[in-house]
Amino acid sequence: MARGGYRQPANPAPVSGPGALSQRTDGGPAKQPVRVPSGGAYGDRQNLQQLQQAAPVGASPGGDVGSPQPADVGANVIGFDQPTQQPDTPVTAGAPAGAGPGPEALGLPNQVDEDLRRLVLYLPVFEHMANQPGSSKAARNLVRQLKGMA
Repeated sequence: MARGGYRQPANPAPVSGPGALSQRTDGGPAKQPVRVPSGGAYGDRQNLQQLQQAAPVGASPGGDVGSPQPADVGANVIGFDQPTQQPDTPVTAGAPAGAGPGPEALGLPNQVDEDLRRLVLYLPVFEHMANQPGSSKAARNLVRQLKGMA
């Protein structure tokens, strides 16, 4: 005899699986299993288990959870029509030419030179590559540059 209408599942799944593994998820909030790690000090396991059993399972984020507010991105932006905030700093500060400190003031290593110094170890491989028929001009220039550093 067929029964019609809604039947609330006894064990609702928190998330339904695909295809043959699918389960009903409309039975309300599922009970979260108690998971207590092993180890720790004497009595910690029992305390953690009691705390987990007493705590209600949180609902999915919804009404009472505040949505993040966008940060005021333009708060520290100075417009082109505004006077400078650093009148004693030359416009060319940080550039490799002109008044003021150059790029060395940043204290960063020259990464290009460092990489080329490491590539010198592979100079025989690059020479072989550059000597092949149809080798590119860039490959030959790389070998020349590495030989100049060696």
